[in-house]
Amino acid sequence: MDNTGTDNPLSAVGGHALLGVAAVALGMVLSPGPNMIYLVSRSIAQGRRAGLVSLLGVATAFLVYLVAVTAGVAAVFSVVPALYTAIKLAGAGYLLWLAWNAVRPGGTAVFAPQQLPPDPPRKLYAMGFLTCLLNPKIAIMYLSLLPQFVEPQRGHVALQSLLLGLAQIAVAVTVNGLIAMGAGSIAAFLNRRPLWLRVQRYAMGTVLAGIALNIAADRARAVPA
Repeated sequence: MDNTGTDNPLSAVGGHALLGVAAVALGMVLSPGPNMIYLVSRSIAQGRRAGLVSLLGVATAFLVYLVAVTAGVAAVFSVVPALYTAIKLAGAGYLLWLAWNAVRPGGTAVFAPQQLPPDPPRKLYAMGFLTCLLNPKIAIMYLSLLPQFVEPQRGHVALQSLLLGLAQIAVAVTVNGLIAMGAGSIAAFLNRRPLWLRVQRYAMGTVLAGIALNIAADRARAVPA
């Protein structure tokens, strides 16, 4: 039997698992939610620097989730299926509410310019942190989706969780950073094209609703991490 994967901590995670997590992370970060809405609104209202400071807070919240999952919080949801299911359904319901807000009459698009008072860096960081920490989409990502890519037979389960989480953070921070940097230009482009702005709203609502329904219909249980 080949024990390379279990003897060498550096090879604890398989390439397919890393690619799988990266794909899931990319799909979720491109599905507009609270993180993107906050980062875009701050970048448009206060400039790129404000968006990047907010992104630093978001990244810190990612790390908090990662530490919690690595420490074994996901195992609790495997041992108590009812709690796990309740968290999933609550998250799905919240995403459906966001989808409705996107498509309802008078709804606001992510890249629609908004008048916001300027905030100091400390508040930008804190709001970015809290927005991500209280984002059910991120909670579901770490407590439900991420553990599915852990392979207990490879050993080093905690290390696998850590490496997979770092891969997710790398994808999310990179994409969110690009969005924050380009938010002003994207908003200006869409503001000159009202039809495109409306299409963006409905596309966002459709994606959020699709994710919510998939989460609600998924009967998979978390793998202890």
